[in-house]
Amino acid sequence: MARIQGVDLPANKRVVVGLTYIYGVGRSTAEKVLQRTEIDPSIRVKDLTEEQTTRLRDELNKAEYKTEGTLRTEMTMNIKRLMDVGCYRGLRHRRGLPAHGQRTKTNARTRKGPKARPGGKKKS
Repeated sequence: MARIQGVDLPANKRVVVGLTYIYGVGRSTAEKVLQRTEIDPSIRVKDLTEEQTTRLRDELNKAEYKTEGTLRTEMTMNIKRLMDVGCYRGLRHRRGLPAHGQRTKTNARTRKGPKARPGGKKKS
């Protein structure tokens, strides 16, 4: 099992798919990284040599790729900035509502949480 960027890649998956388990690495980025490191995308993660794993690790550590903690921090800071400025998207984030124009009369349960039922619980 290869460990890259603090993430254990699944051993039985192809390398191109296994790399997508790293936050911030999608399919196209994984393919670019493998092309640059000259590693065959069809081999399995468990079949990677130590030298290939090191090449992958070095390529992903370059400043060109923002992954894991760096990317999460940047995303959080972007949302915090929107909330501090007080723009519409920031207000939607602050209230826990959809920020991209979706309807909220119906749906939006993921962002709004479970329905508030009338009546509530009895006090005992």
